[in-house]
Amino acid sequence: MKKDNLKYILVFAIAIAFTACSKDYLNVEPKGTQLEENFYQNADDALAGLIAVYDQVGGASGGYINKFSATLAASDDHFAGGGSATDVNGLQVISNYTLDPAVGPQGDLWDRGFSGVFRANVMISKLPEIPMDEDLKKRYMAETKFLRAYFYFDLVRFFENIPLFETPLSGGQIYNVTQADPADVYALIIKDLTEAIEGLPNSVPVETEGGRVTVGAARSLLGKVYLQNKEYTLAAQQFENVNGTPGGTSQYGYKLLTNYSDLWDFDNKQNSESIFTVNHTGAANWGDWGCIACAEGNWLNTMSGPRNYNRNDDTAPDYFSGWSFFVITPELESVMNGDPRYDRTIVNIQALEDAGLASYEKGYQNTGYFLNKLLPLQSDVNPGGVDFGNFDQNMYDIRLADTYLMEAEALVMANTNMSRAQELLDVVRNRVGLASVPVTMESIKFERRMEFVGEGQRWFDLVRWGDAPSALAFKGFTAGKNEILPIPLLELENTLIEQNQEYGGTR
Repeated sequence: MKKDNLKYILVFAIAIAFTACSKDYLNVEPKGTQLEENFYQNADDALAGLIAVYDQVGGASGGYINKFSATLAASDDHFAGGGSATDVNGLQVISNYTLDPAVGPQGDLWDRGFSGVFRANVMISKLPEIPMDEDLKKRYMAETKFLRAYFYFDLVRFFENIPLFETPLSGGQIYNVTQADPADVYALIIKDLTEAIEGLPNSVPVETEGGRVTVGAARSLLGKVYLQNKEYTLAAQQFENVNGTPGGTSQYGYKLLTNYSDLWDFDNKQNSESIFTVNHTGAANWGDWGCIACAEGNWLNTMSGPRNYNRNDDTAPDYFSGWSFFVITPELESVMNGDPRYDRTIVNIQALEDAGLASYEKGYQNTGYFLNKLLPLQSDVNPGGVDFGNFDQNMYDIRLADTYLMEAEALVMANTNMSRAQELLDVVRNRVGLASVPVTMESIKFERRMEFVGEGQRWFDLVRWGDAPSALAFKGFTAGKNEILPIPLLELENTLIEQNQEYGGTR
């Protein structure tokens, strides 16, 4: 199967396989494959269709590449690492910026994004005719429109020139698809999110629906879209609605956790700082080495661990051995040294070995520094899960400290309400015991870097700020090219899709 080709994605979107997905609230047994025309007959079918859309959030299409792994490898905070210079080659080439249309992470990112879009479009087209409670239907429609906007936002940020689909396509239509003006893509994203806000709940019961979309998530994503497009006043308005009084509890129940380290407790899911997360469970997996994408656990935990780690003394942490990806760069370690968030962000495995407390295999690009936010202990292992994805840790896509600092950024860039911008910056710093510093774009940039290491925010931030060419020059980043990815080579075969100019095309 040519997994990177839109026509193949379309086939798999229409013949939806309703399997359990990586959302805590969606623990359903696999039901096999049902053709789309025979489905969507009742409320249960509608829920299964919604599950299928959610299942594309944060996942990988067939390998170890998703939005998080790709942007970690691409940023200045991490090297790709791993076992060799070709280990998960898509991550290696984005880490050293030698990617081209044939080799890179773009196929997986394109595949995941458009699989989500196609599934959302089927759901949006079918929902109006399903006999079910109208309020529930309205909510499902709102969730689906949020998710379509979510997928399109990642796609347009990664590729810029992408096709725009608002309705399901037949197999024959896919060959005549052309790319849209990015402004039109953003217009649909804003429309979807604006409409979603009207049908979403303000909150959900965490025990049964934790991870499902709420008004706060939709407003947060809408704020990110406006920020990306430099519409600072509109962005600030959305973030203020979500954030409320800095340091207090917002109208949606959001509040900064008192202890920063608690954010990374595997059991502390859907906490008061969570706005939108990628949910995982390692308790039961249908994935195996033949279907990595089927795993419901967080395989980034396994990727991040040191190779063949062994402790020689009981005083050393009992880390789970992994594959040594996303090692911390010495530059970040130096910049972060002394920050209160250091110990929960970075662990120096080399220092443990030097002290005789542990040993480990030196992987590719080893620095000795590993990402502690994702580093699991043996006690975190779920025995029932598959060995590459048996961890429960959720990934934050949007959390409250993020929306605080994005609102501060929008206010500074708009040069308005600087006192509120100062408050927003202060409460994020005060949470970890740091004193106030004057709010400027530079202080916000620094704070975002220290706060969100390993969370998939840094690369997008650098590109949005225009700082990527200088920050990533040591990795080979080319200004005016590497801000976006190439269109996957297979997408150009027998289609009207054109390659981006940055990669030798005409678009």
